[in-house]
Amino acid sequence: MKSRTPVVIAVTAATAVASAMVAVAGPATAQPVEPAVAAATAADSASALVADRPPVLQASADEAFVQHQVITSGNLHYVPFDRTYKGLPVIGGDLVVVTDNAGQTKYTSVAQSRPIGSLAVTPKLTAADSLTIAKKQLKTVSEVEGTRLVVEATNGTARLAWESTIKGTSEEGISRLTVDVDALTGAVLRTYENVMDVAGTGTGWINGAVSLDTTLSGSTYSLRDPSMTTLSCQDSSTNTVFSGTDNAWGNGTGTSKETGCVDAFYTAQKQKAMLSSWLGRNGFNGSGGGWPIRVGLNQQNAYYDGTQIQIGKNTAGQWISSADVVGHELGHGVDDTTPGGISRGGTQEFVADTIGAATEWFANNANDAPDYQVGEEVNLVGSGPIRYMYNPSLAGDDNCYSSSTPSDEVHAAAGPGNHWFYLLAEGTNPTNGQPASTRCSGSGAITGVGIQTAMKIMYNAMLMKTSSSSYVKYRTWTLTAAKALDSTCGLFNTTKAAWDAVSVPAQTADPTCSGSTSPTVSPTATTPAPAGCTGTNATDVSIPDLGAAVYSDIAISGCARNASSTSTVAVNIVHTYRGDLRVDLVAPDGSTYNLKPISTSDSADNVNATYTTNLSSEAANGTWRLKVQDTYRNDTGYINTWTLTV
Repeated sequence: MKSRTPVVIAVTAATAVASAMVAVAGPATAQPVEPAVAAATAADSASALVADRPPVLQASADEAFVQHQVITSGNLHYVPFDRTYKGLPVIGGDLVVVTDNAGQTKYTSVAQSRPIGSLAVTPKLTAADSLTIAKKQLKTVSEVEGTRLVVEATNGTARLAWESTIKGTSEEGISRLTVDVDALTGAVLRTYENVMDVAGTGTGWINGAVSLDTTLSGSTYSLRDPSMTTLSCQDSSTNTVFSGTDNAWGNGTGTSKETGCVDAFYTAQKQKAMLSSWLGRNGFNGSGGGWPIRVGLNQQNAYYDGTQIQIGKNTAGQWISSADVVGHELGHGVDDTTPGGISRGGTQEFVADTIGAATEWFANNANDAPDYQVGEEVNLVGSGPIRYMYNPSLAGDDNCYSSSTPSDEVHAAAGPGNHWFYLLAEGTNPTNGQPASTRCSGSGAITGVGIQTAMKIMYNAMLMKTSSSSYVKYRTWTLTAAKALDSTCGLFNTTKAAWDAVSVPAQTADPTCSGSTSPTVSPTATTPAPAGCTGTNATDVSIPDLGAAVYSDIAISGCARNASSTSTVAVNIVHTYRGDLRVDLVAPDGSTYNLKPISTSDSADNVNATYTTNLSSEAANGTWRLKVQDTYRNDTGYINTWTLTV
């Protein structure tokens, strides 16, 4: 049993900066905890920390903090807060407290860079006058959603402001714009565009014949998800959900709106499954909900605006409902409903691209083979893909980060982030058929960690996000996430190497990692198998100290062949001395394959590895069992999650 270092919150003057990451000294011993109990513990711990008002919060008198629902990912819990000043919402005052299962604070991410101080909250400008100014920021205005008094603090100096959200058109097209107008002077302090764009059975023109989960009411079927009623596919001209009596949808013709809805609805349901299986997220918005998808926008475009997804067409009149386009727009929604809202500082499009790519890989549809191009199937304006993640310069975007990147047009600014994500997932020289990718700086090959693991790092970084997000802060957040996900430092080292390779500079807030530099998961380890040939069990199973073996089961069906000679078993076990553990895979016929033997010399925490095993003599379908036994005294743990790809 190894000794443990007491946990202390490390808050110093140097950490009291915007989006400061407050590290905690010493790892905490992870024990099996009921998820609801752990979340409640995290909420209580975060509440107590904020109540103490450490310097990192930049808190002044007359401030209060509004705590939101805990978001859990793996063994970490993310507790978002908004800030109020004399009862008014503070725009740019948000923060996130990250705890472990025991409620010990691991990190704190704060958007606000300085205290508000003393601020008068009586406006000189009326709400109506401010709205007149706000409306001038659009070319046309069709609707005003509302106006409220706020404290605007996104740029350091706090000001009293009227905040309005208006719909209409800008010089660039459809707009849903939030405008903050100084309540004393009438100056426009900030504008924020909410429209984020990309420039049963059914037959889609992109995905071909697919299965869809539809809703039956009486004798009528509809393209509405039966377990998530807020997710549907509609004709955008009427906002009417497509319906019919035969539960067969589309005709494979790209100009048919119903066919466009087949592709879009299929993608949405695949992303819903990906978010749950890979990331443990409950729906698109984290609370089991989503948005209507509307096909029929008369533009070469698609967008998310906080209330809906609109799908337009290419120059040939075909609806652009590919997995990476629809997945990208839904990804904006995921980004919008994680702490801090839509990512900023030129990062929003690359963030959505990562989620779109993950959706395409999870779906693994032969008609839209997974890759790292964006929009290659839809051919938006007749010139091929919109973006190339492995080489952004192919579409005229920058491969490498520079000081001008944050001020670039938002889609062009996605280049360095997309390049980073590709290097993280696939590396410089992938062995799975994906193209090679070059470094902007530094030397040496990078071995990718696989898209599932890369997406998990990205998502956990998003859960630390605040409204002050930027490229340099995403570097810090992803390094923090990688370190938390892998105690060997393998994921951390690859994440860091990828950021270095695209020239995003190191930050004083970056964590360090001093564990083993063991190789991280190979890029093929998390590549999805054909539909029905992979499964995940994320239910915790306690491992008794020096006790009987325990089991976690995965049932494989719909994979009508033998297992592969390169089958993979991705195992995550939380344990305080992994050398005690013997880990086996038990096939449906009872055959046992040893994955990890016991080792008296391996004193590190946790098992976080992917094993490649020749299972070609086994039928793929059936119930497979992960068997784990603790063979020595004094250390305990639990099976956290495992994924089998046969």
